[in-house]
Amino acid sequence: MAHVEKSIEVDKPIDQVYAQWTQFEEFPKFMENVEEVRQLDDKHLEWKAKVAGTERQWKAEIVEQQPNRVIAWRATTGDKNAGKVEFEPVNGHTKVKLAIDYDPPKGAAGEIADTLVQATPRSVENDLKRFKEFIEHRPAPTGRWSGEIRSGQVKK
Repeated sequence: MAHVEKSIEVDKPIDQVYAQWTQFEEFPKFMENVEEVRQLDDKHLEWKAKVAGTERQWKAEIVEQQPNRVIAWRATTGDKNAGKVEFEPVNGHTKVKLAIDYDPPKGAAGEIADTLVQATPRSVENDLKRFKEFIEHRPAPTGRWSGEIRSGQVKK
C-alpha cells in the first residue's frame, strides 16, 4: 500500500474546522478529484471520484470519530484505501493532518499507477490548501455532527 501524509494550519478554531470536515457531502467543493460523497448513515459514506480520467466508486466506513480530535475510515468496497484526519489546536488555529493509505490500480490501469503514486501526495496537499481557503472564507461551518464512533460503534 502507498502512504501519503500531509498537514496544514488553518486560521480557524478547532471546533469550526472539525465541524466543517464532518460535512462529507461538501468535499467536492475542495477536493479536486471527488465528484460526489453521499452520507448513507452516521458511519457509512459512498464516494464517486475521477482518478487519472477513470471514474471510481467505493463505500467507506468511519471506524473512529472523536469530536475535535480524529476521524478514521476504511473502504468497504471498491479500491482498497483507509485513512485518518487529525485535528490539533495550535495558538487559536488548527493543524489538520491527513494520512491516506491506498492501493494503486493494477492490471491494465497499472501503467498509470506510478503516475498516481507521485500525483497523490500533490493532490492531497492541494486538497488541504483548498479546504483551508474554503473554511477560512466562511463565517461558520456549513453543518456539524458531534457524535462519536469508537471501535466502529456509534456513540451519541
